[in-house]
Amino acid sequence: MPRPRLLPLALFGMLALLAVKLESLRHDAPPGLLVSQAVAQAPAPAAPAAPAPPLAAVPPPTTTPAPPAADQLAERAVLEALRARRTDIEAREGAIAQREMLIAAAERRLADRLDELGSLRQRLEAESRQRDERTEQGWRQMVRLYEGMRPRDAASIFDELDMLVLIQVVDRMREARAAPVLAAMRPERARLVTTELARHRSRPLE
Repeated sequence: MPRPRLLPLALFGMLALLAVKLESLRHDAPPGLLVSQAVAQAPAPAAPAAPAPPLAAVPPPTTTPAPPAADQLAERAVLEALRARRTDIEAREGAIAQREMLIAAAERRLADRLDELGSLRQRLEAESRQRDERTEQGWRQMVRLYEGMRPRDAASIFDELDMLVLIQVVDRMREARAAPVLAAMRPERARLVTTELARHRSRPLE
């Protein structure tokens, strides 16, 4: 059998003894020493990296706008036509509204004018009735005057009286009073009075 070598065995024994002593020394050492040893054995922090240089501003790419397509041009033309049509309609509506306002104002003025004319007509009719009543009252007074006279005296006045006035007087006289007066008048004058009186009574009343 080969002999074991003594040197390796001796080195192995020394290393084992050294490991046992180191273990005992580590357990018996103070904490500060262990910390200082750990700090000493800790690797040094790495130096901060240098900041990266700023990127240069890159200009945006220049793009040429594409020309509008045919359908876009047609749509734009339709929109512009519709806008113009709407403006025209709004203008017409404004003109119609203004015309309606003018018509309403004219109708109000016309209604006021008609009311004024109605009031004026009523006033004129009232004045006309009053004038007719006064005229009729004057004729009646004249008739009573001639009816109170003697027929011959009245006949002499009727022969010279204006025909228009004479017709109005004889027309209002009672027949019993007018007959003796006409009989006393000149025959030609009496015939003329009779003819004009018949024509006067045949006229329609105004």
